[in-house]
Amino acid sequence: MHATSFPDNPGVMRIKKNIIISLALGILLSALALYLSFRKVPFADLATYLTTINYFWILPSVFIALISFVIRTIRWRFILGAAHTISFWQAFHPMMIGFMLNCILPGRIGELARPVILQQRDKIPFSTGLATVAAERLFDIILLILLSITVFASVHIDPALDISFGKYHLNRETLVAIGTGMFKLGAALIAGIIIINFSATRKIVKRLIMALPAVFFFMGSDFKNRMRERICTPVTGFLENFALGFALIKNPKKVGICIVLSIIIWSLAALSYYVMALGCPGIRLSYFEIMAVMIIICLFIALPSVPGYWGLWEAGGVFALSLFGISAKEALGFTLVNHVIQMVPVIIVGLVSAMIIGVNVWQISSYNECKKDK
Repeated sequence: MHATSFPDNPGVMRIKKNIIISLALGILLSALALYLSFRKVPFADLATYLTTINYFWILPSVFIALISFVIRTIRWRFILGAAHTISFWQAFHPMMIGFMLNCILPGRIGELARPVILQQRDKIPFSTGLATVAAERLFDIILLILLSITVFASVHIDPALDISFGKYHLNRETLVAIGTGMFKLGAALIAGIIIINFSATRKIVKRLIMALPAVFFFMGSDFKNRMRERICTPVTGFLENFALGFALIKNPKKVGICIVLSIIIWSLAALSYYVMALGCPGIRLSYFEIMAVMIIICLFIALPSVPGYWGLWEAGGVFALSLFGISAKEALGFTLVNHVIQMVPVIIVGLVSAMIIGVNVWQISSYNECKKDK
């Protein structure tokens, strides 16, 4: 087994302590979030409903969800292939570790975990790995925007429907605001990719960066040289490696393949929801309606929340299912069980992947924090 090591520094113990504290706070916040979602539902009725669920459907639902992660790995490996060729397992393990960390730690730290592991194990520059993760997320955002437009056009959302969750009000206005925000984010990412991915515009940006020391005309030449050496040159190098991670964007055929893979990924995710709904009394919705529920939940959990999106996921599920006449008790029962089966297998597979490739979760979390601090 190949063990992955990470550089030590005087702040590692402090960072590990901070991670433990954040994890403990995450658990407390999750408990509070669940309370906010469940406080208006009689626990006795909910407990009774949970006993009526046919849990046999968990197995095929989990299997389909894990297959979607296999397709995600294929897509990420395909994106990476434009810069560096790696095997399926070299991509699968970092991806599952990253998603696992997103489930248990705040701040979506898992997005940084993937490029860190690639850098340590496969010598792929961190900035290149980070760009491929950003490219993968861009495909998700684009498809989510398109699916959201379809949902808003075909599903009537009562303007008066409002579910309070802490400081948030989950309603049509919030959904539109999130959708608009995602559209702006996607447009900004595309503009950024265009700027750095084409050599002509990238050269202009690099020249501007290298010219920054001239702004400090009142400083001596030694200061300007140090700034050029320690800041400008590393930044331009980062920019070159980052652009390498987006090399796939130049090939329309490969972009089309990634779009098809993204459609398969989201279709499988919705199918996992649908299969679980087959075992839940009172949840008799079509595949398209379940997909609409999934999209609405995904939009709501884009809001800042506790690790694992506990509480906000449930509140979003109740809101989405209420659009189709599902009672709060049945909606909460289905959403809670579905949330668990969507998250727990990812955590388990991520931990197994960490053991297989010899990655210490605490070390990689600490290293991610160091990256963020810098």
